[in-house]
Amino acid sequence: MTSSFCHEPVLANEVAEFLRPVPGCTILDGTLGGGGHSGLLLKGGARVVGFDRDPNAVAHTREKFSPYGELFTAVEGNFTDAAKTLAELGIAHLDGILLDLGVSSHQLDTPERGFSFQRNGPLDMRMGVVGPTAADIVNSASASELAEIFRKYGEEPRAIQFAARIVRAREKKLIESTAELADLIAAGHHGARHPATRAFQALRIAVNDELASLEKALPVLSNFLVPGGRMGVITFHSLEDRIVKHFFRRHSVFEVDDPTWPAPRPNPERLFDLVTSRSITASPEELASNPRSRSARLRIVERCSGASTGAKI
Repeated sequence: MTSSFCHEPVLANEVAEFLRPVPGCTILDGTLGGGGHSGLLLKGGARVVGFDRDPNAVAHTREKFSPYGELFTAVEGNFTDAAKTLAELGIAHLDGILLDLGVSSHQLDTPERGFSFQRNGPLDMRMGVVGPTAADIVNSASASELAEIFRKYGEEPRAIQFAARIVRAREKKLIESTAELADLIAAGHHGARHPATRAFQALRIAVNDELASLEKALPVLSNFLVPGGRMGVITFHSLEDRIVKHFFRRHSVFEVDDPTWPAPRPNPERLFDLVTSRSITASPEELASNPRSRSARLRIVERCSGASTGAKI
């Protein structure tokens, strides 16, 4: 194996059950990670096209799934740009789509990636290898910009306090490591939950433009689904889940209403049927074996037969 890239996929059995991989179908895996989900889809007989911004994940899965030959394609890049790649591969339609929006265990457990304050490392947080790092943002953004990041992406109630503390500290010395930032935020705090948890989440989302990427990708990828094809999205925090839930709901309701109308009207944007009315969460058995699955939520929709493949959002 090219690396020690390890990642235990969450809700793996549920993904395999609901995406229904069979020979002859093509499924997009938007976040390869260690290849756990892709492996199950390949075992079912599906052709899998996988994306990941992390070159280590791409190299790992290419080697891991080399026995599958042309049934597996790994692409280094953001699933937001999948349309171009699919066109280059001659793929016009998809039978399934999976977006796992979590950070891989490998990334969290590798100090050099800078995702976690549990292990000291450079303040990076990039899922890929290009673009500004978390250190760039922390050391250059204004206090108001930092507070907005913490508030918007981390829902941090002490956003202004943390931002002011960072700006004061960096006037003396640039903040370059995860431990420096975590210690700075946690100064004088005592409690079960580390106060830097939300701030680190917020910085990671900002560095990787995660929410904007999700909002952009959902309608683009939906247009590739064939009638009967399914899309599943695994989220790990409320901001992501809210985007997915609202998108699926808007495109699955039968009717829309307006106070100025005499009666509800058929929803012109309807493309999906909800496969499950609520999100799917980890079983007690999975929670016991993989604690990182505790915040995972899976939502599944199916392209309805009334929506032609050519219909666009």
